[in-house]
Amino acid sequence: MDALYLYFFRRAERIRRLLDRTSSERGQGTVEYVGLILLVSMLMVGMVAAMKGFNGTSGTEIAEVIISKIKQAVNAITFR
Repeated sequence: MDALYLYFFRRAERIRRLLDRTSSERGQGTVEYVGLILLVSMLMVGMVAAMKGFNGTSGTEIAEVIISKIKQAVNAITFR
């Protein structure tokens, strides 16, 4: 009977260790930041697209400023 108890105890312990490894939240912050950056960039693209549709100059000026700032930010990124 003790051998059977020991067998199931070891099995349960092994399953618990496997579950602990798979439920790790390591890297979760990075995924959330990437999602947030994508959301903001899509909103910016939508704003630029909406502003270019206006006939007034204020919409195109704002769109050009947003585009130039995005280009500056992208060009500032250096990959090592």
